[in-house]
Amino acid sequence: MLWGIDPLLDAELLYALRRMGHGDEIAVVDTNFPAASVAMSTVIGEPILMAGVSAARAVEAILSVMPLDTFVPDPACRMEIVGDPNAVPPVQREVQQALDRAASKHVPLQGVERFAFYERAKSAFAIVPTGERRFYGCFIFKKGVVPPE
Repeated sequence: MLWGIDPLLDAELLYALRRMGHGDEIAVVDTNFPAASVAMSTVIGEPILMAGVSAARAVEAILSVMPLDTFVPDPACRMEIVGDPNAVPPVQREVQQALDRAASKHVPLQGVERFAFYERAKSAFAIVPTGERRFYGCFIFKKGVVPPE
């Protein structure tokens, strides 16, 4: 254990987050997402598991150490519900709350159509499947910069 580091962040995930650069993306996905096949296209090449954890809790842990990109209008996105792209289910509302707490302001989750989300996730630095069993618990976050002191 380390002080100040969320215990959900294991060595593998911390290593991936540290290796990510400005503009790289990480996909935090639910248990139904085809993580293994999509991850084959990513820099890491295989999923980094956060099994047994909700999407919101995983996002809270990741964003406790990873800044969001402030140079783009939409550094965070969510998978849209098929047939109802404007609907925001409870899992996405919970992640929105975790995102806003981490950013200390409201950062809207931009909706991305399901198949466009799959394609975008293929170019992510890493895929992080969670234990989230609710549908549409899939998100992508763009890494920002740590400014000088």
